Amino acid sequence: MSTPDKPVDPQQLRAEIEQTRADLGSTVEALAAKTDVKARAKGAAADAKHRATEAAADAKDRAVEAVSGAKDRTKEAATDAKERAKVAAVDVKDRAQQTAVEVRENPRRAVSPVLVGVAAAAVVTGIVVAARRRRA
Repeated sequence: MSTPDKPVDPQQLRAEIEQTRADLGSTVEALAAKTDVKARAKGAAADAKHRATEAAADAKDRAVEAVSGAKDRTKEAATDAKERAKVAAVDVKDRAQQTAVEVRENPRRAVSPVLVGVAAAAVVTGIVVAARRRRA
């Protein structure tokens, strides 16, 4: 704006007035935009929708990665279990063959010490029960 010290030039005054009008127009537009609740709500809704879409895409990507990882771990675990089962089956087969050979060579070994202990306990129990019946 012009100052009282300088001589007033009509062209300069017109230019200042035009500049002031432009500034005032910008200010009015900014205030109108702030008071337009409907437009601001639409903008906020669009922003929220965009953030939700991005979050859903990120969640989907993480889920796909998790499923892929779980699938790989499951395959590895199944392969490991299969290998362990094969080794155990071979061990059982070897033990069974070894036991069969030992039984053929020495039939007494077919009766395990536990079986002998159980049979002895049954005989003792039978004797005790028979003795109590006689007393009664």
